[in-house]
Amino acid sequence: MLRNVAVVLVNGFLPFEFGTICEVFGVDRTDDGLPSYDFAVVAGEPPPVRATLDFTISTACGLERLAEADLIALPAVGDDRLGLHAGLALTPTAGSPGFPEALLEALRRAVSRGAKVLSVCSGAFILGEAGLLDGRRCTTHWRHAAELARRYPEAKVDPDVLYVDDDPVITSAGTAAGIDACLYLVRKEQGSRVANGIARRMVVPPHRDGGQAQYVVQPVAPFCDGSLRDLLEWLRGHLDQTLTVRQLAARANMSERTFARRFVQDTGTTPQRWLTGQRILLAQQLLEESEETVDAIADRAGFGNATALRHHFRAWCGTTPNAYRRLFRGDHVGPVLTDR
Repeated sequence: MLRNVAVVLVNGFLPFEFGTICEVFGVDRTDDGLPSYDFAVVAGEPPPVRATLDFTISTACGLERLAEADLIALPAVGDDRLGLHAGLALTPTAGSPGFPEALLEALRRAVSRGAKVLSVCSGAFILGEAGLLDGRRCTTHWRHAAELARRYPEAKVDPDVLYVDDDPVITSAGTAAGIDACLYLVRKEQGSRVANGIARRMVVPPHRDGGQAQYVVQPVAPFCDGSLRDLLEWLRGHLDQTLTVRQLAARANMSERTFARRFVQDTGTTPQRWLTGQRILLAQQLLEESEETVDAIADRAGFGNATALRHHFRAWCGTTPNAYRRLFRGDHVGPVLTDR
């Protein structure tokens, strides 16, 4: 279940990353038929907690509030707090940038009882201090990935992706990738209708695949210009068709090599992976909102048959189409389970 959300602030937190978490989980959107969250801002250190821009926040909630949270979110902290300057790692002095042991223990207890934790950007260092990255895939902002791996050698740091879900630990890269990770978690726990509704209110793309590159030369897909933007719009309306890179390149009036390179530059992923992601999103929507059979949905989403849909659906969503449909029909929400 994803109903009770707490965001933890420590001295040196970054306001924007804090704000993205508040925007996804802290805004009441029940007027749009979306669920509300029992949302709290928690002081991870004695309040008032100071931001990097030298303002403070006071909150009545202390670490005891984490004992009831389904999700604990950790926004980024500044380079000075981490002992990082100009992108170069420095050996921290004693006690800095150490985080309170009471906070680290509260995070460990929360994960042990089944809560999820989510970090945005350098918030991953707090999870690393708690030992929650050991043996898990994770990510952070590309500038800090090498230092994260150095400090926590048991962590499996991937510097190239937007976010990683190594349940129950979700880590994301910088800034907007935090929004992507939050919306991904909402989609996983509460379905595409809820995630799309929140994204629509925020005026952001409803989904970016976590495997996309952190850095792209051109803006991401929703803001591409020219022939590629037109092609992406056309593709969303023709996902049921069998399409090859050669056909797509011809439609974009490019050579295959130029098209493939341009596509990765503009979207951060390959044409095939982008298409598969869009087809999964359409399949999720149809499973939630229609009475169509899995075979019919597979055909409409461009997978051709139910076997292919099940294969890709399990790889992307960690469950089967039928299990997903049972969980996300109507107003029912809950954690994603796999078929036994």
